[in-house]
Amino acid sequence: MDIVALMDAAHQRGAADIHLSVGRRPVFRLGGGLVEIGDHVLTPADTEAMGKQIAPAKNWDELLRGGTTDFGYAFLDRCRFRVSILTQKGVRGLVMRQIPQKLLSFEQIGLPESVHQLLNLHRGLVLVTGPTGSGKTTTLATMVDWINTHRDVHIITIEDPVEYYHNHKKSQITQREVGNDVPTFAEAMRRALRQDPDVILLGEMRDLETTSAAITAAETGHLVFGTLHTTGAARTVDRIIDQYPKETQEQIRAQLAQSLVAVVSQILLPAASGGRVAAFEVMLNNPAIENHIRKCETFKIPSVLQTSRLERSFDRKALVVRMGGGAAE
Repeated sequence: MDIVALMDAAHQRGAADIHLSVGRRPVFRLGGGLVEIGDHVLTPADTEAMGKQIAPAKNWDELLRGGTTDFGYAFLDRCRFRVSILTQKGVRGLVMRQIPQKLLSFEQIGLPESVHQLLNLHRGLVLVTGPTGSGKTTTLATMVDWINTHRDVHIITIEDPVEYYHNHKKSQITQREVGNDVPTFAEAMRRALRQDPDVILLGEMRDLETTSAAITAAETGHLVFGTLHTTGAARTVDRIIDQYPKETQEQIRAQLAQSLVAVVSQILLPAASGGRVAAFEVMLNNPAIENHIRKCETFKIPSVLQTSRLERSFDRKALVVRMGGGAAE
C-alpha cells in the first residue's frame, strides 16, 4: 500500500478524512459518510510502514513512548493533512484530515455579515465553537486571511499543528506550532504578549492557564480568536466558567462579560443539493447578554438570540443557510 497514492486519491475525490486501520480496506470520508477504497485489506505491516513514511522522527519517538502522536503533513503543493497516528490492540492506525490549500471566501462558507464586522475590531474575545470536524479551522483561516489582506496589523497564530499557511500581505503574520516552536499553548500566549501582537489566534483553549491568558489579552487591548468544542453560545460561556474554581467564578464572569464580544457556533448539515453546508449561531455581546453572564443566567441567552435581528440561532424553526450554492433547511 502506498500512502502517497492514497493522499493523491483523497485530494482528487475531495475526501475530508482518510482512515487506515488493520483488518479493513482504506476508508475515505466523502460527503459525511465513510467509503472503503480499493480491495487491499490493511495488515499491521502496512499501517506501520505508512506511518513511518510520513511521521517526523520526533513524532515517531512520541508514538513509541505514549501510543499516539499528531502532526501536520504537506502533500506536495496540493494540500496539507492533519495526521494522528495511534495504537490500538498493539498495532498502528492512522487518521488524516485533509486541509485544503485554497482558502474559502465568506460567501463560500456562508458566514453572516455580522461575523464580517468583527474582523475590524481592535480588542475583545471572539470564540469560534462547534464539534470536531465542523469546519472551525476553515472559518478561522478565512477570518485571518481577511484581516491579513485588509489591515496593517501583527497577527500571531498559535496552533497544534499549523494547518493553513498564511503569507504576509498587508499584515505581518507569525505562525507558531505547539510542540515545535513553543512547548505549550499557555507558554505561547505568555510570550505572545511580548511580541507586539494586534491579533492573536489561539487554536485551542484547552486548560485554565491558556483561557486566563486569552481573556487577559482581550482585556488589555488585543483582538483574540479562540476555539472550543462546544455547541451554542450558552454552553460555551458555561464551559469557560466551569474551568475556574468556585471561589473565582464570580470574578471571571465579570471579566468575561466585559471582554467577550462574540461567540460563533457552527455545525455541518446535509445540503439539499448533496454534500454538507455550515449552519451558524452568532451571539454578539450586548447589554442584555452581558447582564446574563454576570448574573449566572446563561440559560436566558437563547431567548435573546431568538429575538435579535443581528444574530442567528440554531433554535429557529426554519434555519436556512447557504454555502457554495447548497441549502439546508
